Amino acid sequence: MDLEKSRERQAGEGCLVVALRMPVRIVALVLVVPVRMVWDALVVVGRFLHDRVLRPVGRALAWVGRAVFVWPFVALWRWVLVPLGVALRWLGTVLVVVPAGWLYRRVLTPVGHALAWLGQRLLVVPSVWLYRWVLTPVGHALAWCGRGLYALASLLVAGIATALYWTARVLLVWPAYAVWRWVLAPVGRVLAVVAREVGAALGHAWRVAGYVSLAVGRAIAAFFRWTVVEPARWVYRTVLTPVGHAVRDAVLRPVAQAARGVGRLTRDTLRGVRVTVRQVRQDVRRALLGDPKTPGEQGNHEVKGSVGVSDGRDDGILLTKR
Repeated sequence: MDLEKSRERQAGEGCLVVALRMPVRIVALVLVVPVRMVWDALVVVGRFLHDRVLRPVGRALAWVGRAVFVWPFVALWRWVLVPLGVALRWLGTVLVVVPAGWLYRRVLTPVGHALAWLGQRLLVVPSVWLYRWVLTPVGHALAWCGRGLYALASLLVAGIATALYWTARVLLVWPAYAVWRWVLAPVGRVLAVVAREVGAALGHAWRVAGYVSLAVGRAIAAFFRWTVVEPARWVYRTVLTPVGHAVRDAVLRPVAQAARGVGRLTRDTLRGVRVTVRQVRQDVRRALLGDPKTPGEQGNHEVKGSVGVSDGRDDGILLTKR
């Protein structure tokens, strides 16, 4: 359907359009392909920079801006300016609004009423009389004269405007219309055809360059995958993974087990040393200060001490097992 429409459109076009189309499209394709490839490369680089660099940096800067500018001003507004404004409003109400309201009600309102009464008696009544018996007749006379002058001026302006209109039409409009109809319109049609074909050629070349750029990008991606990614994956899977497993089983696990054994032995030794030091301290205290307790209480104390020591050992064994 589209092919039939394109054939009908080409059949209805002139020879100038057909002669200009192919050379213009070839030149546009040669010029546009490098531009489109550079454009696609810049788009890829721009997306990478936007996702990996500009967006994190923008978030960090936004957080810093809020921490440096927004939060201090919010705190200043909330904890300093708002209470200060409330206090100033209260002071203004007490010191200005209340006295001003009292002055307006008690002083200015009676004075204003008195002045209004005196204005009405001294100004309004004479002004109404002057307007009714002096200004109104004079205004009617001036309006009648103005209407006559306006009619005369209208006639003069209409005559002058008519003469200027026909003069401008004969000297300007008709020559300009002739130039437009017989010179500019044909030239404009030719230029429109050329511009339309150039635009169509550029659009076609841009689409073809897009396909070419896509194919080149896919080829570069495949070359990079088969020369870098696949060998690296093979080396990681077949060399580094077995070597890592062997190092883990042969070196890291024995070292970890030995370290755990040394730590366990060290904890047991330190626990024994603490028990020995405690017993020595008790013996020295008993030798120097004597034992004030009864034999039964001393036996109970020794039993409790032995129970505490055994509990510490059991806790150490449980911690070692964990």
